Amino acid sequence: MVSAVLASSLARRNIHYGWVVVAATFLTMLVTAGAMGAPGVLIKPLQDEFGWETSQISSALAIRLLLFGFMGPFAAAFMNYFGVRKVIVFAMALIGSGFVGSLFMTELWHLLALWGIVVGFGTGLTAMVLAATVSTRWFVKHRGLVVGMLSASSATGQLVFLPLMAELTDRYGWRATVFFVCAMIMLAALLVLLFMRDRPSDVNLPSLGEAHVAPAPARTTLSAALTTPITTLREISTTSTFWILFATFFICGLSTNGLIQTHFVTLCGDFGIVPVAAASVLAVMGIFDFFGTIGSGWLSDRFDNRWLLFWYYGLRGLSLLYLPFSDFSFYGLSVFAIFYGLDWIATVPPTVKIAADRFGREKAGLVFGWVFAGHQLGAATAAYGAGLSRTELSSYLPAFFVAGAFCLLASLLAITLKKSGLTNPAPAAAR
Repeated sequence: MVSAVLASSLARRNIHYGWVVVAATFLTMLVTAGAMGAPGVLIKPLQDEFGWETSQISSALAIRLLLFGFMGPFAAAFMNYFGVRKVIVFAMALIGSGFVGSLFMTELWHLLALWGIVVGFGTGLTAMVLAATVSTRWFVKHRGLVVGMLSASSATGQLVFLPLMAELTDRYGWRATVFFVCAMIMLAALLVLLFMRDRPSDVNLPSLGEAHVAPAPARTTLSAALTTPITTLREISTTSTFWILFATFFICGLSTNGLIQTHFVTLCGDFGIVPVAAASVLAVMGIFDFFGTIGSGWLSDRFDNRWLLFWYYGLRGLSLLYLPFSDFSFYGLSVFAIFYGLDWIATVPPTVKIAADRFGREKAGLVFGWVFAGHQLGAATAAYGAGLSRTELSSYLPAFFVAGAFCLLASLLAITLKKSGLTNPAPAAAR
């Protein structure tokens, strides 16, 4: 087996195999995030070919974002039952089939079914919950840094691929971009099959930072795996910590995936900026996000995560309120790209750390899955709401003002969290 041989070889060099798993996870999240971001450069071509309105296309993207989020808790349960590698490969197959099917669509309901439902389910299985699961299983030491790295891959994939996809769309049509996405998905799936392993015990290693190999927990029944997310939600929903994290992450999704990722290219087009140039601005955001989110992971291992969230949401809100006054000039958009990019997904490491600290390592993936559902509910709200704003008001700008104001609210909510300490909600049967 490739992984066993590689693990032994790395161990002789004092390198933990967990870093290989991180690399495979990084690529998976990079590619699936690129697939998530692809529709952002395809709204205008779809309008031109099929005559669909922005609000109609946005409704499909909103469905995708909702499923992307609400699959999170169940994705964690599926990973516990079937294993991380099998879930990832199945997810890649779903995403690929959704994009391949879209090559032949002719009606709006085809878009809703393929890009909304099929791609939504597939990407939901490889959402941020994957990062939380891998980091908590394989790492005790450097966990915050690993969450930062994997979170950065997700945001960077959404943004860095966009200039290439915009160029492909401009030169060869939107179907060329779909072929590119499918090729990247196939490559990532192959590497996952070769190198991904579910737990450190699969290669006879302890988690990095622990001394002993921890055996895999006993496998539950499928029915228990499917009901665990609901049971967990029932328990954690009695705590204010969960609802504050849920609310702030709702605002996080409202101000990132649903707004900037989905509508920024079209917004720039309204101000005379061609798609390739607008996508290049997003790529700059992705580059700065990569360093900002890794830095956030490093900071989350060392400082009070509540105050980190306060600053991240506050600065993001100010950057969104600034954008309508930037004149959409090269200088104005560059300033926005730098400050917003540094903060794009910086909120993830502190949120994961707080969830693990308050609810325990074993529940961290499931708890974060429900928190992430809030993120995507916010993203879906912004994806549809911003599209509706453009259709009804002929402007995206009201949506940016609303998102900026909500970010300032999130910064205040973050500091209302109690100081670190394990939260143990009473089991449902005991209440």
